This record gives sequence, structure tokens and C-alpha cells, in this order.
Amino acid sequence: MKALFSKLGFGSKRAEAPEILQAESLALRGADMAVAYFSSRAGGDFHDFLRVSPNRFLFGLLDVAGKRETNATVLEAAKTCFRSSGEHLFAAPELNESDAMIELSRRLNLEIMRAAGGVRSCPAFAGCYNEDLGTVCYVNAGHTPGLLRDDSGIVELPATGLPLGLFALAPTDARIVGLGPKGSLVLVSRGVVEAESKHLEFGLDGVESVMQVGSSSQKDLSRRILQRVQDFMNTAPKHNDVTALTLTRGD
Repeated sequence: MKALFSKLGFGSKRAEAPEILQAESLALRGADMAVAYFSSRAGGDFHDFLRVSPNRFLFGLLDVAGKRETNATVLEAAKTCFRSSGEHLFAAPELNESDAMIELSRRLNLEIMRAAGGVRSCPAFAGCYNEDLGTVCYVNAGHTPGLLRDDSGIVELPATGLPLGLFALAPTDARIVGLGPKGSLVLVSRGVVEAESKHLEFGLDGVESVMQVGSSSQKDLSRRILQRVQDFMNTAPKHNDVTALTLTRGD
């Protein structure tokens, strides 16, 4: 993945301030995906996305407990497992996506515990977008709820199981939701909802307020969510990793 940087300003104090960066995503048929994040990466946020079949696109947002300097091994193990297991489990033309997503969660859970040498909490949201059907099969292992927007409004996609990395046997459910024309799915890290100003949290309400305003693109939407967090705090956030992942279906 290639990060797109705006004015870096090397050699000045301003260059040290966190910036909003964006990752380039793969092209989707009839849909768009974007990820925006602040350059100050101190925690355990990990996002990834990859094409796993001609009509399926796998994406995930994980939050491994601990600081980045101490959990780097676990983060790398989770990323490797996410990619290798995702490519294997979702490659078949005909498969039960719910079963594949549950198995992916099981493998991630065990790999996180193995790499950590024991318990290491990792809230995670992983989804598989089916381009033919316009559906998302997902698991939410104790992560911040996803937000799904359609013509009728915005609904939350709550947890379907416990965070990964806590128990060797941690059952979770997989659910399937549809993305109608111009429907959007937004995932944000804990650092977004816990952003504080005058003892008030940005919360999911803050994210919904951005989603309710029309956006020209998902890249614009993901960036505007983080810009709104920065405006809310009156400073660039440094309290945690701050990430927004957005997926929208076209007309």
C-alpha cells in the first residue's frame, strides 16, 4: 500500500504534527473503498484489504492492545494471517461466506495468542464484500460498531463475539448485510469515538453526523471524518491511533 502524503514540510516543527494520510485501495467493481488515518501511529490499529477472488474483496480493521513498540510482533503476525488465510478461505468460486468468515476469525484469534505468548486483547471487524451481490459478510469481535447507511437511515452493526486474543475457544457469529445503491459502510477505530473535548466524546454520533452530509467520494468521506475529529478536539489527536475505513456502493 502506498500512503499519499500532503505537504510534509521537513525541517520544521510543523512537520512533527500528525497529518491525515490516506491509503490507496484496490479497484472495486461498482463500489469504492478508502482508508484515512493520522500519521501518529502509537497504538495497535491495523487495517488491511485485498482481493481474494474475482468477485470478493476482504477488508479488516483490528486494534491490538498495547503500544506499537511492544506489539509489533503481534501486529505482523495478525497481518500475515489475515492475508494468507483470507486468500485461502475465500478463493473458491462457490463457498459459504459465513463459514469462511468464522474460520478466518478462529485462525486470527489463535495466531494473535500464539504471537503474544498468551492473552492479548484485539477487537476486530472483518468483512467480505461480494461485488456480484452487493453484500458484506462480516464478524465484529468486540470492535466499535460499524455504521451502515441507506435510504432509510443509519444502523449500527454491533459485536457478534468477544475480542480476539482472549480465549483459545472464542465463538463468534458472522452476519450478512446488503449495500443498496449509494449505500455506505463506515468503520472507525476506538480512537475516533473516544476523542475528547471538554469532557465530551466524539462518539458514534459524531461519525453519523458526517455520514449524513453528502460526499463526492469515499476518499472524501473518510478524510472528512478525521478532519471533524480534529476540529472537535481543536488539535490533531495524539491519544490513540485514529482510523476511518469507508465502503460505498455506486448507483
